[in-house]
Formats: sequence, C-alpha cells, structure tokens
Amino acid sequence: MDLKKYATFLEEMSQLILSQMPRAEYSSLFNDFVESEFFLIDGDSLLITFICEQSLKKGQNLHFFYLVEHYLLDLTSKGGQFSIVFFKDAEYAYFNFPELLPLRTALILHLQNNTTIDVRTEFSGCLSDEWQVFLEESYPYFLIVADEGLNHLQTHLFNFLIIQTWSLKVNVVLFSGQESYILRLYAYLMLSLSKLREFFKQNVKTIKSAYEILLKQWEECRDVELATVFGDLKWENMMEEACETAFLLQQIWPEGADIRHVLCVTSCALTLDLHHRRLENRRKSTSGQKTDTQEVEGHCLSLQETEDLCKLYCLSVVFLLHLPLSQRASARFITSPWIQEIQTFLKMKSWCEYFILSNISIFESWNLDLIHLSDLSDEALLKNIVFYYENENVQGLHLDLGEGIAKDYEHLWNAVSKLVNDFDVGKPFPLRTTKLCFLRETPSPIKDGSEEKMTSLGFIPMSSDVVDKFAGDILKDFPFLKSDDPVVTSLVKQKAFDELVHWHSHKPLSDEYDRTKGQFDEKSRDPRVLRSVQKYHVFQRFYGNSLESVSSKLIVTEATKPKKSFGEPKNKKAHETKAEIITRENKKRLFAKEEQKEEQKWNALSFSIEEEMKENLISGIKNLEDFLKSCKSNSVKFRVEIAGLTACFTAWKEHCRGKTTKDLSIAVQMMKRIHSLMEKYPELLQEPDQQLIARCLHYLGFHELASSLCPTQDIRDETKAKMIKYSVGLGPARFQLQYMGHYLIREERKDPDPRVQDFIPDTWQRELLDVVDNHESAVIVAPTSSGKTYASYYCMEKVLKESNEGVVVYVAPTKALVNQVAATVQNRYAKILPNGEALCGVFTRDYRHDALNCQVLITVPACFEILLLAPHRQQWVKKIRYVIFDEVHCLGGEIGAEIWEHLLVMIRCPFLALSATISNPEHLTVWLQSVKQYWRQEDALIEKKIASKKNHASRTNFPKYYFRIRQSYKVRLVLYGERYNDLEKYICSVNGDDVYFEHFHPCAALTTDHIERYGFPSDLSLSPRESVQLYDTMFQIWDSWPQAQELCPENFIHFKNKIVIKKLDARKYEESLKAELRNWITDGHVQQAKMVLKHLSPDSDVSTGDMARTFPLLVEKLREMEKLPALFFIFSLEAVENRAKSVSKFLEDKQEKRRPPKADKEAHDMANKLRKVKKSIEKQKMLDEKGQKNRTTDQSLIHEAEHDNLLKSLEKNLETPQDCTYADRKVIDAETLQMVFDRVKFQRKGRELKDLAERGVGYHHSSMGAKEKQLVEILFRKGFIRVVTATGTLALGINMPCKSVVFAQNSIYLDALNYRQMSGRAGRRGQDHLGDVYFFNIPLPKIEKLIKSKVPELRGQFPFSITLILRLMLLVSRGDDPEDAKAKVLSVLKHSLLSFKQPRVMEMLKLYFLFSLQFLMKECYIDQEGNPMGFAGLVSHLHYHEPSNLVFVYFLVRGLFHNLCQPTRKGSKHFSQDTMEKLLLVLANLFGRRYLPAKFQDTTLKFYQSKVFLDDLPEDFSAALNEYNMNVTKDFASFLQIVSKLADMKQEYELPLSKIEFTGKECEGSQLVSHLMNCKEARVAISPFACLSGNFDSDLLQPEISNHLTLRTIGINHTQAPVLWMQKFDNRGRRIPLDAYALDFYKHGSLMGLVQDNRLNAGAAYTLLKDFSLTITAISQLLADGPEKAAEDGSSPWAPVPTRETQRKLLDPGLGLAQL
Repeated sequence: MDLKKYATFLEEMSQLILSQMPRAEYSSLFNDFVESEFFLIDGDSLLITFICEQSLKKGQNLHFFYLVEHYLLDLTSKGGQFSIVFFKDAEYAYFNFPELLPLRTALILHLQNNTTIDVRTEFSGCLSDEWQVFLEESYPYFLIVADEGLNHLQTHLFNFLIIQTWSLKVNVVLFSGQESYILRLYAYLMLSLSKLREFFKQNVKTIKSAYEILLKQWEECRDVELATVFGDLKWENMMEEACETAFLLQQIWPEGADIRHVLCVTSCALTLDLHHRRLENRRKSTSGQKTDTQEVEGHCLSLQETEDLCKLYCLSVVFLLHLPLSQRASARFITSPWIQEIQTFLKMKSWCEYFILSNISIFESWNLDLIHLSDLSDEALLKNIVFYYENENVQGLHLDLGEGIAKDYEHLWNAVSKLVNDFDVGKPFPLRTTKLCFLRETPSPIKDGSEEKMTSLGFIPMSSDVVDKFAGDILKDFPFLKSDDPVVTSLVKQKAFDELVHWHSHKPLSDEYDRTKGQFDEKSRDPRVLRSVQKYHVFQRFYGNSLESVSSKLIVTEATKPKKSFGEPKNKKAHETKAEIITRENKKRLFAKEEQKEEQKWNALSFSIEEEMKENLISGIKNLEDFLKSCKSNSVKFRVEIAGLTACFTAWKEHCRGKTTKDLSIAVQMMKRIHSLMEKYPELLQEPDQQLIARCLHYLGFHELASSLCPTQDIRDETKAKMIKYSVGLGPARFQLQYMGHYLIREERKDPDPRVQDFIPDTWQRELLDVVDNHESAVIVAPTSSGKTYASYYCMEKVLKESNEGVVVYVAPTKALVNQVAATVQNRYAKILPNGEALCGVFTRDYRHDALNCQVLITVPACFEILLLAPHRQQWVKKIRYVIFDEVHCLGGEIGAEIWEHLLVMIRCPFLALSATISNPEHLTVWLQSVKQYWRQEDALIEKKIASKKNHASRTNFPKYYFRIRQSYKVRLVLYGERYNDLEKYICSVNGDDVYFEHFHPCAALTTDHIERYGFPSDLSLSPRESVQLYDTMFQIWDSWPQAQELCPENFIHFKNKIVIKKLDARKYEESLKAELRNWITDGHVQQAKMVLKHLSPDSDVSTGDMARTFPLLVEKLREMEKLPALFFIFSLEAVENRAKSVSKFLEDKQEKRRPPKADKEAHDMANKLRKVKKSIEKQKMLDEKGQKNRTTDQSLIHEAEHDNLLKSLEKNLETPQDCTYADRKVIDAETLQMVFDRVKFQRKGRELKDLAERGVGYHHSSMGAKEKQLVEILFRKGFIRVVTATGTLALGINMPCKSVVFAQNSIYLDALNYRQMSGRAGRRGQDHLGDVYFFNIPLPKIEKLIKSKVPELRGQFPFSITLILRLMLLVSRGDDPEDAKAKVLSVLKHSLLSFKQPRVMEMLKLYFLFSLQFLMKECYIDQEGNPMGFAGLVSHLHYHEPSNLVFVYFLVRGLFHNLCQPTRKGSKHFSQDTMEKLLLVLANLFGRRYLPAKFQDTTLKFYQSKVFLDDLPEDFSAALNEYNMNVTKDFASFLQIVSKLADMKQEYELPLSKIEFTGKECEGSQLVSHLMNCKEARVAISPFACLSGNFDSDLLQPEISNHLTLRTIGINHTQAPVLWMQKFDNRGRRIPLDAYALDFYKHGSLMGLVQDNRLNAGAAYTLLKDFSLTITAISQLLADGPEKAAEDGSSPWAPVPTRETQRKLLDPGLGLAQL
C-alpha cells in the first residue's frame, strides 16, 4: 500500500505540530537550582542533530563522537538524569543513507560499552506496547527529539514519536535552537496538551496504519538499495556473509584484537569478495547479452582499483593506530570530493561495516577491545593519503612510511588476503598499481587556514590599579602590543565621560534612579498630590494590616545604651532605683487589674459557653478556645480549661452509653484539655483537679497513666470491667499519636525575652536577635512560617531607634514581595522625622517612592545594584547600616542571580540572608565569611588613610558616615528545621463526578536503594500518625521482627507512662523507626524493607480526566471536607485564569439549576416596579421642594415602604445561596470590600477579578498589575476569597497562608525547591494544626521524586558581562570616594561564588575580564588608564540588554538613527508612519528578540493580523551590524588564540564523557606522516577534535560558531562574546526566525491578534510588551537629556523621540488592551 494514501493525514499531523511551536516555552531544561527531571533522548534525533552540525565534515567519525559526548557531558554536568532510546524501527530510515548505518551502530555500542549512559534498544517502535509501558512506569518529564529528519520520511517518523509522546502526557523538547550556558541548557519545550492527546486518541488507528505503511516502504527501499549494490544477495545472505568473515578472522587472530583492526580487515575482505562477485555476475550477464539496468550504471571500479582503494584505507587505519590526536589535528585538509565512480564502492563498504558491527555479539568469547569504537575510520585522513599518492607521489615526491607503520600495514593487508579466498588480492606494496584518480580535480584541493587575516595577537597595554590587583598575576604571561602598533594608534581619544553632566550638552545628567518613574512628586506642595500621597499611605496601612494584625509602634530615637546581656541571670532588686521600684509596683497593680477584668469577662461568658458545650461540644469548644486566645491571665485560663475538661468528660460518658462505634473526636478534645492543664498550668493544679484528670484517664481506658498521676484513686478490677464501654480501645501512646498528632505540644521556652513584647521567642530566634545586637551577619535557613522574618523587623526597629540617618535596605526578589514588605513596615512603624525624610521607601524598575530619603528602603536586587554602582550615590550608600536579603536562594536562580552575588560582596555593612530552602548553607556561609574577611582588611586600610587625613584636616570636615560601621565581620549560620505544622499529602483521583483522596505516606516515595545510598532525606518528616502507620506496616510484614516490642508505641522509652506526649517525643520515635528500617536494609533484610515500602504505596489511579471538567469538582469536594481556603498551583498563565473561571462558572451553573423557573421574570418585574417607585419618590421630593404639597405625607411613606420592600425582595431574589459561592462575607464589611474593588476599576482584569471575587475565587500570576494582585492577596488573607489559582509567583515569600495546597499541573518548574516553597503555605500558624497537600493530575513518579529529592545545592552563575565591567570601571574612576569604590570593584571581581575555591574558574574569569577591557578600549568606552569616555554612560544605563545596548550605541554614533528619522518637513517634529515603522523594526530587532523554532517557518497556517516573522534590519543598519559583529568576532578570536596556552591539553585530547584518551608519543620516524601533518600554526584555539574536520582558527570568524569548536578547558566560548547576529541559525544551518510581536502590535494594536497569529498567551504578550515599553521609555529619557538642536546645521544627532500620540501607542500597551 502506498503512503500517498495518508498524505493528507500526515500533512495535518505535521501542521498540528508546527502550530504548537510558537507556543513552546523557551526555558532551561534544568531548573533554577540545578536539579533535573528524569527525561529521555531519542537516539536517532541525537545522531541526526550532530551529523548535520555545520562544523562537522562527512566521514569524520571521531569529531562526531566528540560532539555527541560534549553534549551529553553538558547534560550530566548540569544534573541531567536521562536515558537514550534507539528504536529498532528507526534504523529503517537510514537505508537511503548507508554511510550512516555503521555510524549509528557504533554510536550505540560506544555509549553502551564506554560510558555510564543508560541506553535502551529493546523497543521496536514508538507505537509498541512495551514502549508505552516503559513511559507509564518511568514517566519522563520530556523527550528530546528532532523536528526534522534527513528526508521527509524520517520527519514523519519523528512526528509519529512526538504525537505518541504527547498522548502519554509526556512533553517534547526540540533539539533545534538549544543553547548551553554554564548552569543551564535552554530549549523549546512543547507541552502535552489535552487537545493534542485527543488528536492521537481520535486518530490512533490511522496513525498505526500510516506507521506500518511507512516501515513497509522503507523495507522495499532497503531491498532496492541492496540489489543496487550487491545484486542477488538479500539481507539474510549479507548477515551470513558477515558472520562467516568474522569467524574466519577469529581463527587467524585467536589472541584477540582492537575493533579498528577487526572492522578494517573484515570490511575490506568482505567488500573485495562481494565486489569480485558483482563483477563476475556482471561479466556473465554481459556475455549472455542480458543487461540489468540496476547493475550497469556508469563506470564500475575494476578489481585492481578496488584493491588499491582498500590498501589506502588500511593504511589510513594504521595511521589512526599510530598517530596521537595532537598530530592528527595538524593534518592538512583536502577539499576535493570523491569521483562519482567510487560511490558504489563506498556504499558497499558502509553496508559491510554495518553488517559486521551488527553481529558484534559473535565476538563475545573473543578478546575484542571496543575502546576505540569512536574512531573506526577517518575519511579526511584517507583523502589526505589518496591525494599524496595521486598527485605528489606520481610527481616524484617519494616519502618513507616508517618502519612501524609499514609493518602494521602489512599485518593488516596479509589478514585481508587470508580472508579473501576466491582470488588473490595482491601484495601489500606498492600501494597503487592503477592510475585512476579517486579524487576529483579542483582548483584549490587543500584548505588554507590563513584565508582570513586574524587581528594582531597581543593585548593593548593598560595602566590601572584595579587591573593589576585582579589580573596582574596572569597578565604578565601574555604578549602586549607596542605603542606604535596600528591597533593602539587607531584608538580614538574621546572626551572623558563625567556622569554629572550629559555626554553632549553638559546639562546636569539624570542617572537610572532619577529616570525611574516616581510614584509621586516628592517635593510637590500641590493639594491634589498631597491627597494622593495621603490615600497611598492609608491604603498601605490597610494592606499591611491585612498581612499581620499588629498595632503601629511609634519609634523614638534614643541614645545608644550599653548592650545588655540577656543570657545572664539578673538580680534586679539588688540594684533597683526608687524609680524602678515604683515602675515595678505600678506594673504589678496594672497586672492585677487586668486579671480582675479577665475574671469578670469569664464569669459573664462562662454560662453561655458551658451551655453551648452541652448542646454542641465542637462548637462550644471552638468558642472556649477563642476566649483562651484573647485571655492573658493564667489563673483564668486554668479555670476555663477545667470547665472545658468537665464538659468533655460529661459529653464522652453520654456519648458512650449504648453505642458500639465511638466518635473519638470527643476523646481527643478531652485529652487536649488534659495536655494543656498538665503542661501549661502545673503549678495551679490542686488535688481535686488531679483527681478529675485521673478519672478522665480511667474512663478513656488509660488506667496506668491515671494511677501514675493519682495513686490514691486506684480502681478495682470489676470497676475497670464496667468502664470498658467508655474506653477508646487503644493504648494512650497510640491514641495520642494516631488521633492527636497535630495537637501535640511543641517545645517552647517559657522565659520571656525583654527584647520581644508580643511573644516568647524560641532559642534559635533569640540567636537571631543576638546577631543583630552584635552587629553580625547571618545566613538564616528555616521553614516557611517559622518566624525567621521577625529578626528583619527587629533589625529595622533597632536602626530606626539609633538615629535618623541610618538606613536598612530590604532586598526582595519580586515587585509583589516589595509591595507587601513596604506595606508591613508602614503598618508596623511610625516615626516623627525631619521635613523631607520618610520612614519607608520603595525602589523598583517600574517606580520609586521616597527611596533616598527614607530609613527603610524596600527594593529589588537590580535596583539596589544601580544604587551601589552609581558613582555619585556613594554618600547615601555609606548610610546603610544593615541589608536584609529575603529568599536569598535566588542567587542560584535563572534570571538576575549574578546580581544577588554582586550585592552580597559589595555591601560593607552586616546583613541577614533569609531562606527556607538551601541545601548547602554551610558552603554559602563560608563563602560569605571570606567576603567579610576581605572587608575587614579593606576597612582597616581605609580607616588608616582616613585617620591620616584627619591629622591634616579639621575633624568637622568628616561627616559621621565616614566612621567605620559597627560590625563584627562574623557570619553566623542559623539553622532551624522544624515546621510548626505537620504536612500530610494526598493523591486525588476522579471517578465519574466524584473526587477521591488517598493518603500518600512519605516513605512510599523511597526505594531501598535510595535509603541505602542516601539515607532518609533530611526534610522528609512524618506526622505522628504516619509514624504509627510505618510501625504497623513493619510489624505486619516481618512476623519475627526482633525490635517489634521495643518500638511498639506503648513500650517506646520516650512514651512510657507519659500523660503528655510532646512533639519532640514523637520526632524521636520517628527517627528510631527510620533508623530501624535502614538497619533492615544494611543487615540483609532488603526484601522485607521493599515489602514495607510497597505496602505503604497508594493504590489509586492518578487519572483525573478532562481538567476543565474535573477541576471544579475537586474544589467543591475540598469545600465539603472543610479544607478551604486553598491555593491551587498551576504553571501556565492561561490555565491559571481558565481554571479559576471554570470554578466560577460551575458555581453559577449550580445556582442557575436551583433557581426557580420564573425567578428571572420576577426579578425583571420587580426591577421595573422599583424604577417606577424611585421616580415617584423623586417626583414627590421635587414637589415638596417647590412647596406644592398636593399629596399627603402618608403617600410618601407608602412609596418609601414599597421601595424598601421591593428592594429587599429583589436582593433576596438575586442573592447567591451560601453553597453557590466560596466567599465568606462575614469577614469583611461592605465598605472595605468596595474600597478594594474600586482600586481595580480601571485595571485590565479589574472587572473579571471582581466578578470572580464575588464567588470567592481569584487567580494570581506575574502578568497581573500590582493592584490586581493586591486585591487577590488582601481578600484571600481576610478570608473572603477562599480559592486561588496561582503560578509560582506565590512561592517567593508572598504571605498567603492557607489550609490546603493543591498541585494541579505538572511542570518543569515544579521541582524540589518550588515544591517545598509552595507546600509550605499549607497550614496557617495559629489556625490550622495540620496542613494538607494534594496532588491533582501529577504523575505518581513525579510525586515520589518531589518528596524524596533534596533541595539542590546553590551554585554560582557566570558573574560578569561587558557592561558590568564598564559599570565597575565607571565606579572606580568616578566614584565620590575612590578608595571605597576600588574596594567594592575588587570585591565583585574577586568573590564570585562560581570561582570560590576554584582557581581554574577564577583564571577563566580573569581572562574574560581582560577581554572585556580590550573590547571596551577598542570601542572607545574606556581609555588605556581605564577611565570612561564617550558613550560609556549611555551603554551602562542600558545594561539590562547586552549586547543590544552596545549595538544601539554603535548605530547611534554612526548617525543611522539620524538618517532614518527625518521629519516630514523642515522644522517639524513629526515623522511619517513609514519612518516610525522602520524605527520600530530596528528597535524590535535590538530589544524585542523572541525567537521561534526554525521548523515553524514551514507552516502553512494563515495569519490574519500579524506578520509574525520579523523582517531583517534595513540595509544600512544591517551593514553596520555586520561590521560591528565582524570587529568583535575578530577581537574575540584573537583573544582565544592568546589565552589558548592556558588550556589543559591532556583533557583536550580525550573524549569529554568516556574519557578515552587519544594521546601518545608523536610519530617521528615517518616522512609521509610529517608531510601530511604539517598545519599547526592556524589551529591554536580550535579543539583538536574539530581540527579533524578541517576547522582552522579563521573559522572562529564565522557567524554563530558552535560552542564545540573552541578549546573547552579554557572555560570561555563564543556565548560570552558581545555579538548580536542579525540572522541566527541552528546547528543544521536552518534560520531561527524572530517573532514580530512588537512591530505587529504597533501596527494593529490588538492583543488578540498576538494571541491568534503569534500564538502568544495574552498574559505573556502583555508582559513582553510591557518590558519592551520600559526599554523604549528608558531610551527616550536618555536621549531627551540631549539638546534639541546641538549641531550647527540645526539637526539633531540623536534619534528623535516619537510624538506623544505615537509614543503612547507604542509605549502603553494598555490602549491596545482596552479593545478586549
């Protein structure tokens, strides 16, 4: 059957895949914290990707293997956990490309035998059952696959794989477009969506049929190909021939051999034998006058010519055996192609090699060395040898082979002779007996490596103290250019840059801080502005109050007092003054008065609470506990607890009479009261109270505990027998663990700390307070909601009290968290400050408010870095007394991580670094301690210099901030691992319309191998009931378990005879059980341990069906179980919004179904009547005002009564039933609710969020505005909204605690760290004793991985960029305090986390620093002394966008923007639409770069509004960009040549992953070798493996060179070069297009157009446009600093700022969004 029958379907499938490509997420395959999901790589995609690599030449095996290993090593070094899969069916695709068959087979064998990579070859195809089972069991997160094959048939095969992978909920990652950096590998991730799975489901039969036809077509192709080459021999015949040849060789070489010897001899022998038969058959056919058209195609090589070619091939293999890579890398490269007549022979030989390698298993009993499978042949070397014998040898150049090479060659050829029996193959020498030239003649047969002249090798001399101190140790080893060198003399001496004035106009220059939009005009006295400020502060306090209910504290500056020691006992009375005695007595009287009030309050409430407990115990106990929370008197609390115990005791006795099944919740409440009385008020317990408690214990069946408490109350056995009906039926320890685990009392200190008024801090919290008091720094790692942020506020309060000048900087990772902390500070504190000063300020990229005139600055890392690096802001920086870094684990993140590093090493003052999730805090602390030691030394030096200056100047000339900041330079590590609440996990499954939950025991995530190798994860904790469950399972599995009695809850040493089991006791029990289970494994009871873990595993299927339908059912079920409020984490912006809307729709439909049929008509009628009555009332009022009282007062009253009645009826008609909304209207008053709603009235999503909120639903993601997020945050915290769907934006510190957390979508972003951050939200401290975590639509293997995975270690980022180096040089050159600036700059350079204790990495950073300086000098941004000049300021202000900022200035300097932006008429400031669109095109190419997958260009999809693919730059801009790129590339290539001497050549000569070495002594005894390997000079910076494909240093000048081309051990590659290629290509040479979203939006102004045509999510599109707008705004403001007319001819040298109307359309996406 022909595949054409399925052509339409295959095209439909192809277009479906193409349509998903623009929606693909271009993100790191490894998350922010270097941990990998398990994933798969399609082996054939791997092969195709690197065989098509542009730098690889055909037939160069070793270079190919190097490329593959380089890539795989990159994956493994980044934490990749993967398997490579080669399908058997995929081999069919190479029957048209037989040269790739042996390469594919060798690759599989090499990976299996020479690496530790898991290679799977057992699957027949992607549609096989065994493959489906494997995917379901291993559940990889994604499969990496190629989007295009060698031909359209192989592309279809990849499409089948993609579609099938999606069908099993596995995502797809494309090989095309991948980019590797130090810690990350970016790629296109195409998610498995429901519509894609549905496509497979609907077309599964068609897919299978088309797949089978494709394989049959390939089988036919194989038969044709074999017939062309081998005549009548079939596939099976060839396999037999290969086996026979191999068996013969084993007899000749019984001692074994290297695979290269074996393959060379067997393939040559088999090829010669088959070629001989082919010629014989042809001769017979010709003599019989029968011509086979497949046989007679052009000239066929004679047998002697074939023998000559085989001899030359054998010689090339001997060269491989004798020559080390260092010598082979110097080989000249022959560019001449093979003649056409040789192609058939090459195909035949490839087939023979394939058949030999496919039968490698027959050599199992033979000593076969497979080490060099990667280097079986070298076509470039063979051509080199052939060229010598065809061209140079015949012309009289006779070179000796050398004794060793000649001997080995003879040995090989003699073996070939013995294997060929049908004819004599001739003697080894001479190598050429025929005259046919195997290579085609070409004008330039040898590639010249010096085709393009490289830049002079040498550094431009510099004289800079910073350079000498940082890189002076390696600089001395490099060459320098002389002063008369053209490169040096060509440097343009531009005007020195001074950041105080504009670079052209000399007007006062604004910096990045000034250009950030101010929320208000801080100096304005305008009443409207003042009202706005007042409203802002009122809302901030309201917002802050929603975060924490604390009263505002007025801070008063106080004189510094000697530090008190809070650890020593105090003898107050011995030293009390009279004033202190009076104060103490007053406090005592006040306390007695308060206690009396509390007692009166209880007396008033006790009767009603006691009565309610009789009627409804649970409700009554809730009211009793509410009273206890507000009560401060211990004596009153004691009375309340006794009352509660009595009520519970009575209720339990009544409940147990005549009932077989008991509600243990009453017993739990009884034990809760006993726990509280025994632990909190032991000193108040009298004998009657103890007797009451003992009696309660007896009734519960805990007789031993009762006797231990009150021995006099011993009960007789017969009495015990009567009381058995009241017993809970469990031992006291088991009962407390199983049913009271979350109520167990935590270990808490009872001694107050005078530094803390609101609560009694734990020991670890007191250590934090000590850190602040001692002016120390600390790294603080503690779980979410544990109270670590209290130290931050204590630090703020301390600095606020010290003076009006000191500043605390709070650094938060996101703007949302900045807003939250700012509101908290403004709500917590008030302080009377001098005019113009503020207590709290904010500085983000979007806006600033009181940033430099406040004492507490809340900011994001990038903005704080701006201030630290601003040369003329250093006086303000010196005011900083403390810096608080919240969520400091972000320094291991993907975006802006290096900025966190810069901040930590630049600040001189002490700091607090907070996080809930760092797995290597010790390493981080040691690094930070090394930084502090540096500052100790620097401060000492600066202090000496200041003291010296003070001896020569008046003391008054030195402001107070010149004095050294008080600090100890010590960095403490404070660890606390205990969560206040336990977390329990559940798996959700759906059956019909019902949702089921199954408890997931944390131990079920483990395997015995994992426990044996790693132990139990440090943060894998069990709740007490889970500990009991583990014990019961262990007891059940192993009948004769020796430790069973000892670890029985009732016998456990820490539980024995304890009335009150505490949380710490339960934790000890948990640890004992874990240790015992591990002992089982180590002591040989692995099978029993496996059974335990299997028994604990859940049975339920995680199938959830259609999420759109089942998600509202899940929410409703959680409401029924009283598990709301809940956060639902979903990682797609679109899904976040859609799920929230689906819940609201579900509630609306539910209400609609219950609504009476005529309710709408009645509401309509009532509304009409109400309008009429209103009109009547208004008319009556008008008449009354005119004095025409022609109607009585009674009539008015009737109208008003009717109005009120209608209004109430209408409200009742339209009222939302309580079970049709999740909103709790009792928690917030209508006025406050309206105020919150009014703030979003004009926001993009305001109306939608209000409607959702009315149903108690909200969503939260990064593309929402600040006011929109605040609405959701405030109402959720208040309890009005109880269901919120959210992305990971809530994981970073946002205060939104809840009862339950639900993970409702799998994602690459759902990793071990984010899981802990997000699940930590569950369980509100003070409200919930237990937090619940639910997994909905998350595969079981992923759940197990999340629970058992450790939080990955923080690793440093690449810390430098060209622009950062420029900013550092600006600071050191123009800083207000040069010594301080230099110290900061050197700290940044010397203290990157990446290079900490890594001297090799430090060396690499020094090299990059030197290159950056050379580049900046050549581009005239700094001079040879390191001083900034020219456009240095403009480049540095656009530092977010390197290298686009450098290119922008390059265009600007060359007047391209001036030429482009010519006004419509002279003197006008308006520009034509065409001009504006061209300007947008340029800016989009520079600052709006969003790439689309290369394959997407093949789409046939129709675009309605957008162009989608961005056009190239205009011709003049394009030429300038090419010129810029070539200049930079030449400089970078020269730099690589200079620093190549630092490469580790031992590593360069070995394969990266397998570590197979290609070293050895160079062959010196062969004249021929010396002649062929004579190109060393032009291959200095190129990897020796890449040299095998004829790559030279001059190839470094080519656009988009591969990372694999350069020496890998230097640590620097082309990704660090500041080039901006106009056209980007993937490794196959296909262009990767840019998305035209910015230009498209400018033209049509439709967000929906971007959604429909550009395939962007609406939220993502809004974010992209907003970022683009911010950049254009920054540029406009920068250029606006220049004069309107500066040049003599009246023209402006800068790009004109667009007109306000056009600028608004471009810069404010909101106008386009308004069309939605």
